[in-house]
Amino acid sequence: MAQPDVRNASAAAFTALSTSAAPSTQTSATGSPVPGSSVDIVSPELPHCLEEDWLHSTVVETHLPLLEMLFRLRGEGVPFRLTVDLSPTLLAMWRDRVLRRRTIAYLDRTLRLCRDEVERGDITGKRDLAVRYEASLHRLRSLYVDECQCDLVRAYADLRDSGHVELTASAATHGLLPLLMRVPESVQAQVRLGIRQYVQCFGRMPRGFWLPECAYAPAIGQILKREGIDWTLVEEHGLTTAPQASEAFPFTPGVTAEGLVVFGRDQASSSEIWNADEGFPGDGRYRDFFRDIGLEAPIEYLREYLGESGQRQFTGIKYYRIAREEDESLVYDPELASRALEEHSVRFIASRGAQLAALEAEGVENPLVVCAFDADLFGHWWYEGTEFLERLFRKAAQRSDFAFTTPGLHLASGQGLEFPAAAPVSSSWGEGGYFETWTSEENNWTNEEIQKRAEQLARFVKLYEDDRTGMPEGAATHRQRCIELMTKELLLAQSSDWAFLMKNEPSRGYAERRTREHLERFDQVRAVSARADAGGDLLSQIEEADPVYSDLPWNLYEPYA
Repeated sequence: MAQPDVRNASAAAFTALSTSAAPSTQTSATGSPVPGSSVDIVSPELPHCLEEDWLHSTVVETHLPLLEMLFRLRGEGVPFRLTVDLSPTLLAMWRDRVLRRRTIAYLDRTLRLCRDEVERGDITGKRDLAVRYEASLHRLRSLYVDECQCDLVRAYADLRDSGHVELTASAATHGLLPLLMRVPESVQAQVRLGIRQYVQCFGRMPRGFWLPECAYAPAIGQILKREGIDWTLVEEHGLTTAPQASEAFPFTPGVTAEGLVVFGRDQASSSEIWNADEGFPGDGRYRDFFRDIGLEAPIEYLREYLGESGQRQFTGIKYYRIAREEDESLVYDPELASRALEEHSVRFIASRGAQLAALEAEGVENPLVVCAFDADLFGHWWYEGTEFLERLFRKAAQRSDFAFTTPGLHLASGQGLEFPAAAPVSSSWGEGGYFETWTSEENNWTNEEIQKRAEQLARFVKLYEDDRTGMPEGAATHRQRCIELMTKELLLAQSSDWAFLMKNEPSRGYAERRTREHLERFDQVRAVSARADAGGDLLSQIEEADPVYSDLPWNLYEPYA
């Protein structure tokens, strides 16, 4: 199908969506964190648990609607470009056969609940919504099972191969790389394993790399470039506050001394959607995420859906608009929400056109406006968000002054052009713009514990690398197995989502427990690593407890040169 030539457009913009391994740890459009957890285990003994349902709900509420929309646009010949990051742990879970079956079970369980809602006699005024939800779930189930064959990795690869989507790599377990840089082998391991997972899933090297929490520090650029990455993305102030920054930043990419191309995320366009007080998703005509029957319906009515635990949770079935002080019981009206979508998509497209035209008038050549968000904002937190994206793409296709593009396409279209030199400073998209969220009173202890074990592991790997050729085969095999397990447990402990959850009282205990579990398993493995005849049962138990990355390379923590 024909695609617009970005080089012929007077200006261009692109949208990037990132998906971490822990969909439940993100902040809602209204700024309210919701407790949840990372999902890094598969437990055959627990066919239904709350933590795992967060994974399935993200598939059902974000990725299937997004894929459905993108396939529809492609089928109709509507030109669009989108950059999507799928974190390595999310990819690992999507490829797991047990979790694929459980996603179907989650869909079927929700469909049964939705059927009950349709048949209930006491939901006058809401029945049409229940019917609408049921039809949508049937459609998404067919997309997942029949069209995608339960393989979302292949579905995204299909969109990449047709030239509509650029996929990026990311850090293995969503570690906050600047805080890991005190032991550079930790960043090296996060980057290498993330790239390795990408290659295993998509069959080629990635060009771009999404930094977890958009968190950058100068030394990270060298590691990314050395591992074969061409470009990354930082917050606007990471470029504009750097010494001798180009006046064109963040509307043109810069190049670091190592040759890494760095794009800057535009704050003005992002705030129209992301701002907790004034962003589009907070409009009172949209659906309220928090008014869910899983939190409000009688517990006995929900018993079959909730399973043995009986713990209340979100179901995705919601009947109310975003609450306003004057009336908290207004029923959600899809037609009213559609009018809001039209207003907001028109405003966003018009704003970008005016913004790009102004930049050109100021002398910025071929300016870019980079818009990047957590993927689960669309469809999950902001129920109408996926349709918002669709309207953006359709409206942009009717314009001749700008088009959507991706970083890789922009670099390819600018062959021979010289980008200004850049030396981005440390930054993130966390609260305050730096790393305070992950170095607070509640969670800073994790950084010291992780650093200590990273130093131990780096030394252990160096000794093994020096001595393994002279070791008896059994001893070498045992030592390598221990290294692989210590590496995995440390990677899992490094997830920035744990520290994020520790900032929130309802989920702090869970996050602390999970972090300590991974650190304790590291210590247990290290304790038996010196004796080939010890700890076999323990190692097997730990392997079964955390089956993710079962083929982990042993040398991720090899000495960083």
